[in-house]
Amino acid sequence: MEKPSPKPPPPVVLAAGTVISIRTNEKISAKESDAGQTFSAVVAQPVTHGGHTAIPAGSVVSGTIVKAHQGGKIKGGSELALQLTSVRVHGTSYPISTEEFVQQAKGKGKRTAVAGAGGAGAGALIGGIAGGGKGAAIGALAGGGAGVAGSAFTGNKELAIPAESVLQFKLAQPLRLAPAPSHANETNQ
Repeated sequence: MEKPSPKPPPPVVLAAGTVISIRTNEKISAKESDAGQTFSAVVAQPVTHGGHTAIPAGSVVSGTIVKAHQGGKIKGGSELALQLTSVRVHGTSYPISTEEFVQQAKGKGKRTAVAGAGGAGAGALIGGIAGGGKGAAIGALAGGGAGVAGSAFTGNKELAIPAESVLQFKLAQPLRLAPAPSHANETNQ
């Protein structure tokens, strides 16, 4: 009697909202990167489904920089937004859609304006004491310039994600994966 061939296992479907933790391979910087540029990473922690590993740790992922804007030293915030675009599981590459991972840093606009005005006020006070009306005007200009220049030297720190950073992305759409091969000696890349 001939044995019926076993039914192949069904595909694994990871639901939208499933979290994928990745480890970046390179530094991603708002200052040095451009929107549309790609980056590579690896899965940091296995993604499980139904008690089985659907995406093993070490699987290669690719992503795109959606937004990269480094704010100026005087005003403007910085923003870096990333999305994953593909994952390679058991030798097969799958396109994926994730929510954006966004990192932001606020600009110093208000603080700079206050520091500049404070410097001008202090300059006017010193100028007024030193030489009356004309000295107050010169002191205000010198103090105001020093206040803004001082904040420009401190500036915004570069917004960057260092290499080896672990980031979490959520699937924006379900991901359908072929069933895992039955032999355990398969490589993940």
